[in-house]
Amino acid sequence: MSSLNFIGGEKGGVGKSVAARLLAQYFLDKGLPFTGYDTDRSHTSFTRFYADYAAPVVVDSYEGLDRVVGTFEETLPDGQRASVIVDLAAQTAAPLARWVQDSDLIPLLGEMGVAVNFWHLADPGKDSVDLLQRLVDTYGAGPNYLVVRNEGRGSDFSWLDGSSALKNARALGARVVTLTALHEASMRKIDRQNASFWAAINHRAGPDALGLLERQRVKTWLRTSYEMLDRLPL
Repeated sequence: MSSLNFIGGEKGGVGKSVAARLLAQYFLDKGLPFTGYDTDRSHTSFTRFYADYAAPVVVDSYEGLDRVVGTFEETLPDGQRASVIVDLAAQTAAPLARWVQDSDLIPLLGEMGVAVNFWHLADPGKDSVDLLQRLVDTYGAGPNYLVVRNEGRGSDFSWLDGSSALKNARALGARVVTLTALHEASMRKIDRQNASFWAAINHRAGPDALGLLERQRVKTWLRTSYEMLDRLPL
């Protein structure tokens, strides 16, 4: 099975692009084909770090979003379809929902054997809880909901964990996982390099190159994150 992964959370600063980059590196390290799309017109974070695998797409254009699903018509030599990662910019929920509903997308991809995953990157704030409720209200039963407690944006998720929004998402089969925080100084160096996680671990020259223990921390973070991703319908 291949998958269509909408990496969202609706508001800015919850770690959507980090999750998209992590998933891209996971697919690469597992030898799984994928195509990435970046909907952020101002920062294009995903395409900065994985330029060979991701391209920009306009989320408020049906023609642009149709390109995303067109990927699944392209079969690889072994008969596989590539999975797709869509790094959603903030405040893209409304045009995305119109496109999904007008295109009857979820049943169509179900017939094609493609899992549709809505990732909800959450920080500990109330906004993330409210936006999760809005997400499940919009799509109901059908897609997979992957709720990600992003510890890179905080540690106390009691508001989310005790919320009716999470209870409602679980009733629809939502999976709730935790993305542990990568050491802040190491992440800053990776960002300044515009490097993939693989490149950050393996390139040792330049002012922002990671030191021995920094590389080890990134490897440990990736290993822990991959164990989390192994449990998801990817």
